[in-house]
Amino acid sequence: MGHNDGTSLAFNELRKESQDLYNRIHSIAEDAAFVDQVYRSYSRLPLIPNMRCGAWYTDPDTASNERTYFKSTDGHTGNWSFNLRRPNIHVLPLICAHAGLLLVDSTRAGKRIPDALSKTVPIWCAVINRAVLKTTSNMNVEADAWNTKLYTPPGVVSAQEHDQIEQKLDGWADDLAASFYVLPKLQYPLRPIWITPSTTVFPKFLDTDAERRFYPIICISASKQVLDGMERRITGFAYIQGSGDDHELWSMGLTPAQFWKHKQTLLRANRNELPTLVQALTSSLNTHSTSTDLNYNASFHPIPIQHVHGRLSICTTHDISFPLGDESVVVYLTSADDAPPVLKDHPRVLYIQTPQGKKGQHHFLHTVLPQVMPFIFLHLQNTRRICIACETGTDTSIGVAIAVLTKFFDDSGAFCAKDDIKTRLHWIITSCPQANPSRTTLKRVNEFLLSPPEFLLPRQKSLAPSAVPNPSPNES
Repeated sequence: MGHNDGTSLAFNELRKESQDLYNRIHSIAEDAAFVDQVYRSYSRLPLIPNMRCGAWYTDPDTASNERTYFKSTDGHTGNWSFNLRRPNIHVLPLICAHAGLLLVDSTRAGKRIPDALSKTVPIWCAVINRAVLKTTSNMNVEADAWNTKLYTPPGVVSAQEHDQIEQKLDGWADDLAASFYVLPKLQYPLRPIWITPSTTVFPKFLDTDAERRFYPIICISASKQVLDGMERRITGFAYIQGSGDDHELWSMGLTPAQFWKHKQTLLRANRNELPTLVQALTSSLNTHSTSTDLNYNASFHPIPIQHVHGRLSICTTHDISFPLGDESVVVYLTSADDAPPVLKDHPRVLYIQTPQGKKGQHHFLHTVLPQVMPFIFLHLQNTRRICIACETGTDTSIGVAIAVLTKFFDDSGAFCAKDDIKTRLHWIITSCPQANPSRTTLKRVNEFLLSPPEFLLPRQKSLAPSAVPNPSPNES
C-alpha cells in the first residue's frame, strides 16, 4: 500500500468518526453540561441559543423561548456587516428586563470562539450602542459617558481587523437609526464578554443600578478546542469539537428538541443501538406530523405582523389546524403532494404545491405570486385575516408576505398600495425574527413587483373565476 493510500484511509477513518452519531451525541452532552455550569453561575440572566447549532447545547427547561440569529458570515474577515435582515432587535427588551444575556454557540476545529460570537456579536453591541445614542432623546447619561467602543476577544481578533471593523461602525449605526426598526431606550450600553471551556474564572458583574456600567452580553462558546477537532475519551467515545454544527451530515433527522426530550435514553444506548433508536424516534415524529394528519385539536400559532395589525401572519404548514376560524384564510405552500381533500377543497385555503430548487424559484415567480396576490387581495377587501404558510415559515411564505405588504399596504400599515420592499421585510422581521428569505426569493419578489400589472393575474387555472378580482390600475 502506497503512502497516499494510507493517508487517504486514515483521513476517511477520521471523517467517519467525526460524523459518527454516537460520538456527536455524547460530545454535545459534554458541551451542554459546561453550558449548564455557566448558566448556574448567572442564573438571573436569560439563556438564549444562537441559531442554528446553539439549540443543541441549551436545555429547553432552562433556556428562554427566544432565539438569536447572529451569523458567522457577518463576522468573516473582510465581510463584516451589521445585517438589517438579522437585526436581533427582539432580544433587547429581554436584556433590559434582566440586565444582561447569556448567548450560546459553538465552533468546529481550528477556533476557540465562533466568528458569530467573536465578531458578529461585538459589531452588534457597538452598533446598537451608537444607534441608541443617535435615536434616543433625553438620555440620562452624557454622550461622552455612553460607551460606544468595539470590544473583541483578545488573542482571537487581531488589532488590525479590530480597527478595520471599528471604522465601519458609524455607517452601520446610521443605517439602523434610519431604518423602520424601533430601538428601546437602554439604561446602559451593551458589552460582550466571552466564556469558553478554557476559562478558569468566570467574571463577576456589579449587580446594583448604582454600580452597573453596562449590560453584559455573555457569549458562551460551548465546545472545547481540541487538536484536529477530535479527542478520545476514556468513556468510549471520540469527543468532536462543535458537534452541533452541520447536523444534516450526522443527525439522521434528529432535532435538538428531540435530543433534549429523549436525552437520557439516547445517552444510555450503546453505539450499535443508537442509529435504530434515532430512526424510531424520527419516524414516529414524522408519522405524527405529516400533512395527512391535520390535528383538529392543536392550537393554531401564526405569528401576526404587528405593523398591519395582524391582518397578515406567518406560520409553518405543520402549524395549520382545522377547522379554521370564521375570519381565517390560509395560503398553504408545500412541496409535499399528500395534502388531504379537506385542505385542497376548502374555500378559504389556497393550496399550491411548489417544486424545490431552481425550478421552484421559477414556479414562485410565474405561478405562486400571480395566483396568491388576487386571492389575498380579495380576502383583504373582505376584511379577513390571512395566514401564509410554507414548510419552514422562514422563506417562501416571507417572500409572499413581502409582496403583499408592498403591494397592498401603505407606510402606516393601512390596506392600500405602495412599493418599498426593504421596509416591508423589516416589518416582518420585527414580528417574526426568524424570517430569513433567500436572496433568490427577494430577487423574484422584486422582479414580480416591477412587472406590468397584468403579471398579477394567474397564468394557470387554479382559482374559480369569481375568486380573481380585476385590479384597477391604482390597485396594481
